[in-house]
Amino acid sequence: MKTVCRFAGPTLMMLAILMCVVSQASAAASKAENLERGVIGPVSANVSWSGYSSLNLVPGAGLIPISSTQTAFYIGFTAGATADINNMVLYTTARGSSTITAATPITYGGVSNPSINLASPSVCPVVEISDFNPCIVRLDTAKLVLSALSDYYLVIYFTPDDSNNGAVGATVPRFSMSSMNGWYISGDESRLAVGASIPSGNGGAQPEFLMYVMND
Repeated sequence: MKTVCRFAGPTLMMLAILMCVVSQASAAASKAENLERGVIGPVSANVSWSGYSSLNLVPGAGLIPISSTQTAFYIGFTAGATADINNMVLYTTARGSSTITAATPITYGGVSNPSINLASPSVCPVVEISDFNPCIVRLDTAKLVLSALSDYYLVIYFTPDDSNNGAVGATVPRFSMSSMNGWYISGDESRLAVGASIPSGNGGAQPEFLMYVMND
């Protein structure tokens, strides 16, 4: 009996240390990390989005090599009380190509056509949003692993003839420090089929709305 007691203390201590190490490893694994160099520094505003599609390029060449099983997009607002989104999608192309190889629905609150209440403190902690106090909204995570061999285009189409969207403002980086870029087009560009081409218009401008691409 004494022999058993002699080893019980060290064994329990080793188990406690092992559990602590596993817990720390798990916490590190769940740490939110950037998958792409996001927006750095102050932003300006681009207002009035009724009937427009915002297209944001996430280039495979700019992906940070970290392990991830999912992707989370963060979009920013500088004005408005409600953003009425008609549809959101992520197009995949081969790197450097404009031909769509996959179209993945992107959701917020489980739907691709959400109305985001920018006046709610639970959505925007600083209710008086502006280019000095932008509201950053995390969209639902997508079970998608980004590849350096592909490029990705996040497209957000805002409901047309909508007074709410007339007041919506997008975050636009003041400095060209992000690896992402984007542009906007009047009309719905969120329902293109596989095999279609990404609409032209990318002149290397800064991303509109899209601020961060992360693993959580």
